[in-house]
Amino acid sequence: MRVLICPESFTGTLTAVQAAEAMAAGWQRGAPHDSLTLAPLSAGGSGFLHVLETAQGGVTVATTVSDPLGRSVPASVLLVDEGPSRTAYIESAQAAGLHLLAADERRPLLTSSYGVGQLIDVALAEGADRIIVGLGATATNDGGAGLLGALCAGDQSALCGGGGGLADLRAESLAGLAAVVDRLARVELVAATDESLPLLGLKGTSAVEAPRKGADPVQAQTLEGCLGHFTDVVAKVRPPRLDLLTGLPRRPEREPGAGAGGGMGYALFLLGATRDSAVEIVQRAWDFDGLLHSHDLIITGEGRFDRESLRESVAAGTVRAAARLGRPAVVLAGQVQVGRRETMAAGVAGAYAVAERPVDVASAMADPVGTLATRAERLARTWSPPPDRGR
Repeated sequence: MRVLICPESFTGTLTAVQAAEAMAAGWQRGAPHDSLTLAPLSAGGSGFLHVLETAQGGVTVATTVSDPLGRSVPASVLLVDEGPSRTAYIESAQAAGLHLLAADERRPLLTSSYGVGQLIDVALAEGADRIIVGLGATATNDGGAGLLGALCAGDQSALCGGGGGLADLRAESLAGLAAVVDRLARVELVAATDESLPLLGLKGTSAVEAPRKGADPVQAQTLEGCLGHFTDVVAKVRPPRLDLLTGLPRRPEREPGAGAGGGMGYALFLLGATRDSAVEIVQRAWDFDGLLHSHDLIITGEGRFDRESLRESVAAGTVRAAARLGRPAVVLAGQVQVGRRETMAAGVAGAYAVAERPVDVASAMADPVGTLATRAERLARTWSPPPDRGR
């Protein structure tokens, strides 16, 4: 049997490449007669560049940028040339990732996306005519104000102090926004995310994402008000364009994906970006449909497979792509928190956990490679029994 192994990272323990290698090692032990292909994936968060470079090569430009609290951290931009066109890939988590902060440093009122703007500046300096920004796994909730500040859209002291500092923002603080929009007009800018949440509201970034980044309910409400004020000021400085179909103003904060990356999607939309699926971007780099055609079984996975995963995740995107071509897709995750009825309804052929009981979580975290490989070995024996040599 031909098996395609294509997980994303197991957050906090394994990169997507490491997870794919561990799965492959275990599967090979359980079904040595199978042919395996590894194609690790990403939803735009940590590991986005590593996966893309593994899939299609490119040149990495190393640099130093500010982390969410203003400290210097190493980061990079991946450049891929296709004829006269140059695409720059940016991983926002390298500059604004939650993994860059200790638990007691998670302060979404203060964290800034400034470093992501610095990475865009590097991409522009390298002559990119297309810039794809992977949004995910960030520690920020500033609506991309810091990103705009790094690109000289206005007063950096007002824009780059975190989401909580936007309450006092004034129109003068965005005096350079039009110039930044003009500067980026020659570039195709893409917000790479599979998240559809808007910037504001009960399903917006402050309500949904800020608690994961350290905000308590009061702070989440404060951030909601600050981002609302930010959008009001932006609308005065740069009035929204009219929708040609409805004649109504197109408010970028309401666009699906505006809340991705703590609202960096909103800032990118202000600069003229379009939204594309991060999962599909990586799949295209792998020629994923071609891989699906040539394999019999698809194995994907992530750290925790839950209800949200059924909607917006690498696993969901992989299952949908496999279903289009009639290929069975199996999920192998650190933990599975959805029932069989839900997974079957989503088209998942089977969902299997490394930590099958709560008591197993500690050992899985202590040896993520070993436990993942062992579970993959058991899974291989279930899905790919040895051929009958007697026939």
